[in-house]
Amino acid sequence: MLYGIPNIISPELLKILMEMGHGDEIVIGDGNYPAASNAQRLVRCDGHNVPEVLNAILQLFPLDQYVEKPVTLMQVVPGDKAETPIWGTFETIIRERTGKSETFEMIERFEFYDRARKAYAIIATSESALYANLILKKGVIA
Repeated sequence: MLYGIPNIISPELLKILMEMGHGDEIVIGDGNYPAASNAQRLVRCDGHNVPEVLNAILQLFPLDQYVEKPVTLMQVVPGDKAETPIWGTFETIIRERTGKSETFEMIERFEFYDRARKAYAIIATSESALYANLILKKGVIA
């Protein structure tokens, strides 16, 4: 254990966050996300939900301040009636941790998958909410 490191951050995840450089991306996937088949590096966070993982990561991880939208969400597939109240939770966490609002870029499902395959790592959670997948672009610490 270490001071200041949220206990949800495993040694493996901490190492990955440390290895990442400016502009690298990390995906936090919900329980339905095909993480294992798409990841270059897979981190399991079974038993945890996306908001708690996001909150913990943003205590350590700067979002890219040089892009307009450093957080990417998967758009709801046209015709899908799924509701996305979890996006409001994400927005609240990001605003509280970074002071930024309106940070979301929305991209189509298969574009999201293609981009996620290029991400530095994918975190697999047990989140049950639909469309609860995010891509975070790492910034710099000045």
